[in-house]
Amino acid sequence: MNDNIQNKRREPDKNEMKEMLVEVYNALCEKGYNPTKQIAGYILSEDPVYITDWKNARGIIAHINRDILLDELIKHYLNIQ
Repeated sequence: MNDNIQNKRREPDKNEMKEMLVEVYNALCEKGYNPTKQIAGYILSEDPVYITDWKNARGIIAHINRDILLDELIKHYLNIQ
């Protein structure tokens, strides 16, 4: 096996990213956290401690590219396609 081969994972599309974010949001709610503040803290700092490991939420959000997520959130907030 070639040790130089890197595993490249596919970026989730918009719908997958939304589903993943909803899963993380729900897990944070179930644990009693303020999901908006926790997700914002994670996006700004990239510190995974903002996200609970409950229901693998931390693992799920790690598959979402923060730059793409932030771009999509801003476009949605401003209602830009």
